[in-house]
Amino acid sequence: MKKASFCIFCLVLVFMLFHPVLGQPKKPAFRVVAMAEKGGGVHAPFVAAAKEWLQQLATENNFTIDYIENTEPINDKFLAKYQLFIQLNYPPYRWTDVAKAAFIKYIEQGKGGGWIGFHHATLLGEFDGYPMWPWFSDFMGGIRYVNYIPNFAKATVHVEAQSHPAMKGLPTTFEVEKEEWYRYNKSPRPNVKVLATVDEASYSPDSEVKMGGDHPVIWSNERMKARNIYIFMGHHPDLFKNASFKTLFRNSIFWAANH
Repeated sequence: MKKASFCIFCLVLVFMLFHPVLGQPKKPAFRVVAMAEKGGGVHAPFVAAAKEWLQQLATENNFTIDYIENTEPINDKFLAKYQLFIQLNYPPYRWTDVAKAAFIKYIEQGKGGGWIGFHHATLLGEFDGYPMWPWFSDFMGGIRYVNYIPNFAKATVHVEAQSHPAMKGLPTTFEVEKEEWYRYNKSPRPNVKVLATVDEASYSPDSEVKMGGDHPVIWSNERMKARNIYIFMGHHPDLFKNASFKTLFRNSIFWAANH
């Protein structure tokens, strides 16, 4: 090593000794866990696009994100590590009893963090031999899934609660190009804070799968202590080309994680 280079090395070493935080990884602002079922079927492209987008957002904003593929790891100790739980692509069934109990406490007591649920989180009913989880139905406003638009439809979403932090910067309306638009047995409105609805008259192509006017697609259950938001959209990867969807997702992360 040349003398000049050695001197510089020594100066850097001395500086780091007096400033021990240098060279150490910065403590993350918060920790996120996201759940997406293994394989994912037709939803796999959405999950892949979400993971890419989330990693970039996490890097830029100094938070960490871990992924799980089922509810087996979930218990009180596990959830206590995270300030945000994202139900990215996982239905409200096939949960272990331990996971159910821990999640209920996480949401009802609000001691750990917040929750964002997408799309499949309202697939409420009897599926694959599993009964409906009544608590989760209540959490989602007391609704039950009825049917959906299997061949997708373009539609206009109307922002109803523009003052809500998750809706900051969104236009009063925005379009979603391809979505399944679930129909429920009733509107969750009496039991939740509706943030946005879909205009069923804007379906293109038109569909008979309608709720008759009041069709919430983004809402929050303010009876729970944990900050929470459900976002129906979450099937097609092109959502990550939609500026409004990305703004909504980004806002929801920082609001639900309380950062």
